Amino acid sequence: MERRFYFVLGDCLANSTVGALCALAAVAMVGPSWNMVVAMGVGMIAGMALAIPASLLFMPFFGAMEVMVPVMLTGMLSGMGVAMAAAMRELSLEAAAVAGASTGLGVLAVVTLVNIQLQGRVDEWTS
Repeated sequence: MERRFYFVLGDCLANSTVGALCALAAVAMVGPSWNMVVAMGVGMIAGMALAIPASLLFMPFFGAMEVMVPVMLTGMLSGMGVAMAAAMRELSLEAAAVAGASTGLGVLAVVTLVNIQLQGRVDEWTS
């Protein structure tokens, strides 16, 4: 993954935006009367369906693989998590958006760390 500031900022923007978007969609669809397992499935599908076109907007600027992998995972996890939370209790749109954006940044951090570890370039990143 790219370490230049432009790309790091772009990755953060893409993941937090998609996370918030998928979380808002999930909270709009799921209510407290839903079964949590069904809500999780609906949130996951909605998150992945929204992440595909959203990632296409960021790809020309920040690279295809660098955007697609974390953004798709962000969409899926954000949709699942917020939908399950919305099935337990009422969630405000602000809380859902913050949870989704936070999920996006967390996913980006994990994907970056795993990428560094898999490439065996830990020393390059720590210096």
